Amino acid sequence: MFPSDNAWNKDISALPVHPNSNAFVNNVIASAAGVTARTKLHPDFGGGGQYGIPFIVVGAAEPAQPIVYTAYGDESDPGPFPIPSTAPVEGGNASDGDRHVIAVQKESCHLFELYRAFWRGDHWEADSGTNWDLRSNALRPLGWTSADAAGLPILPGLVRYDEVAAGKINHALRFTVKWTQRGYVLPATHFASSSTDANRPPMGLRFRLKAGYDISGYTGQTRVILEALKKYGMIVADNGSPWFITGAADPRWNDNDLNQLKSVPGSAFEVVDTGPIQH
Repeated sequence: MFPSDNAWNKDISALPVHPNSNAFVNNVIASAAGVTARTKLHPDFGGGGQYGIPFIVVGAAEPAQPIVYTAYGDESDPGPFPIPSTAPVEGGNASDGDRHVIAVQKESCHLFELYRAFWRGDHWEADSGTNWDLRSNALRPLGWTSADAAGLPILPGLVRYDEVAAGKINHALRFTVKWTQRGYVLPATHFASSSTDANRPPMGLRFRLKAGYDISGYTGQTRVILEALKKYGMIVADNGSPWFITGAADPRWNDNDLNQLKSVPGSAFEVVDTGPIQH
């Protein structure tokens, strides 16, 4: 997804370490005080497809449905979007969570994403939504959100089963931290915090698994994910549970395999310098 020179597809294994790397990493670790499991990496997907963010692929003939925005309409792309009424909702139809709904149209090479989406009989109602042209490197206007807090696309950062099964992930991953600062690093375009604490990660900050961290003992699906984290890293996309990486909802995930990720400490990561923090 996106051109080969897009930020999501950039090999960052040789980029310099950010001068504030230790402080950023320690801040994410500190935010999990009292919850030992959250000082380590955590796969926020699995459970027979119960966890993760679902998406669907639609064809060129998929009817476009009207979108009514209820919160961030002035920062959203106008509908209609080719998202069927039966599109899967993150967390299920009864969820009171983020309720992301995602559809990608292969023929047009466009990605449609909604946040807090509800089907209302003849239209989608959502807090925000974005129409991404996957052939372009264009960002959201600076200061705008998307279906994700950082103003980033969601699907290009998900761990997807087909990639892992093929043995290689060729892009950065999406992850969350508990605390962020009032700022963002491109390609993020939006912040979701009023904090001026310079040691809190800004949206869009990229973390990389240290080259010296030994992954030789990891196997299967987890090994593929860790290799990607060394080469492409993971990008702060939202406020949430610290060190939680996001994957696509898929019943084929092997939870026993993915549980290996839970042994990787936050201290095994460093922050790379991909550009200045914008406020």
